[in-house]
Amino acid sequence: MNRILVDTNIVIDLLAKRANFYAEAAELFSLSDKNKIKLSISSLTFANTNYILSKLKSAREAREILRKFRVLVEIVTLDDKIIDLALGNDEFSDFEDGLQYYSALENSVNLILTRNKKDFKNSKVPVLTAKEYLSTL
Repeated sequence: MNRILVDTNIVIDLLAKRANFYAEAAELFSLSDKNKIKLSISSLTFANTNYILSKLKSAREAREILRKFRVLVEIVTLDDKIIDLALGNDEFSDFEDGLQYYSALENSVNLILTRNKKDFKNSKVPVLTAKEYLSTL
């Protein structure tokens, strides 16, 4: 089974129920819940998502949402090597995108799903939107 890294924006689409993007995110994570695909996120995504959800809901509600979400994903490591790779590379203008990319690369992820493909234009790992990926199934 392929390992798929889901970028933070898609996770927030699901958990914050962003109107224009929720349906695709929900379908994607539903497939994970049914063990039809294996989705991974970086530990950074968990922290960033908690921050965003805490702005929309109470801290307690945000953590409860994340507790329920946690069963749908594998957490990939974010370690010294990944941080050093992101710091030492200018191919990603956004540091967080570099961290996501190197997390995928170092954890043998086969595909990155994001809403912002242009942020990963230098990726050696294939990059699709959730909608594009779902259309391949």
